[in-house]
Amino acid sequence: MSPQPTVRIQGQDSFLLRTRDVELAVTRTGGMLGPVTFFPRDEQPIRPYAVAPWAEESVPADVPPMLRALRGDWFCSAFGENGEPHAGQRLPPHGETANRDWQEIGRGETTEGCWLRLGVAMPLQGGVCEATTALLSNQSIVYQRHDLRGLTGPVNPGHHATLAFPDEEGTARLSFSSLLHAQTYFEPTALPKDRGYSWLKPDADIADLRDVPCIDGSSTDLTRYPARRGFEDLAILCADPAQEFAWSAVTCPEQRYVWFALRDPKQLAATLLWFSNGGRHFAPWNGRHINVLGVEDITAFFHVGAAASCRENFLSARGIQTCLHSDARGRLSISYIQGVAHIPPDFDCVADIEGHWRDNNIVLRAESGAAVAVRCHLDFLRMGTLPGLEP
Repeated sequence: MSPQPTVRIQGQDSFLLRTRDVELAVTRTGGMLGPVTFFPRDEQPIRPYAVAPWAEESVPADVPPMLRALRGDWFCSAFGENGEPHAGQRLPPHGETANRDWQEIGRGETTEGCWLRLGVAMPLQGGVCEATTALLSNQSIVYQRHDLRGLTGPVNPGHHATLAFPDEEGTARLSFSSLLHAQTYFEPTALPKDRGYSWLKPDADIADLRDVPCIDGSSTDLTRYPARRGFEDLAILCADPAQEFAWSAVTCPEQRYVWFALRDPKQLAATLLWFSNGGRHFAPWNGRHINVLGVEDITAFFHVGAAASCRENFLSARGIQTCLHSDARGRLSISYIQGVAHIPPDFDCVADIEGHWRDNNIVLRAESGAAVAVRCHLDFLRMGTLPGLEP
């Protein structure tokens, strides 16, 4: 198929891709996945990803492109704020992939599904990044592979999924695969002097996600969201690398669906949770970015940036990867799966996700005992390819 013109969607020129079960947009600026509609033909389609409330507004000139486009999920070539120069370069927040314009390289469609490939140059980090987004027919899954080439040093990559929720406290249930370590950010996530506010106790080890200390001596439950209105907070969950795959899941029982993300924990070692609930009172946030959750699967030292992630730090000292190295030719590929599944009324919260590699499906098992089978080519995490599609 020849390149297709972009379409203006919620303030951003976007590439489109669709099947019967998924319709998605990818922004030209930042390569951001969103908005995404699952089961668009249903009476109540599912749109799990957030789009910033300022998407179609004029914002201050010093706001980076990444923040102007803020939505859905995007790939970070240098995850984090990047306030400190790395290898002699000052990288933009979340790297060049999150701020530069992507170009269409190719696309295709068969009876098996469809795919879109975009590319972006990374002059500061060296090389290029190509992003392949693919959909399979009769699946509510988004498959993505990012291929980096020409790298000259280590990188700290990540996916940055941001989910939106109804304005109802505790409506969603969060769960994760086996963890080695979890803790809150080692400093206050936001400071009043900067017109920002956080609530979690800094630098606290987390033994139980349902009992996490706060700055006033109380505790809070990180497995339920929305929560803690008026605050911005971060916590990192470091996955057990011995797992065949790691997963994150957000169950919305009242809306009768689960959103999930699957990854190789040797590629993306941790999940950074960003609880964004109105704690920033400067432009363009202005206290209105509420009920948003970042489920950010990364190999990085929190959100500090490339320089801190690529040198020794207290996470790497514990044996937790905070950066990745390319092969001898400067190449690195990262595969990622995100999807949505309908759930029955008795499905309360994901307790486990079983991978049935040969049968091309996964099974979501709930704490209540309910189970849902979902068609999914889990082998994409190992091979980076899908049957019947060029990618």
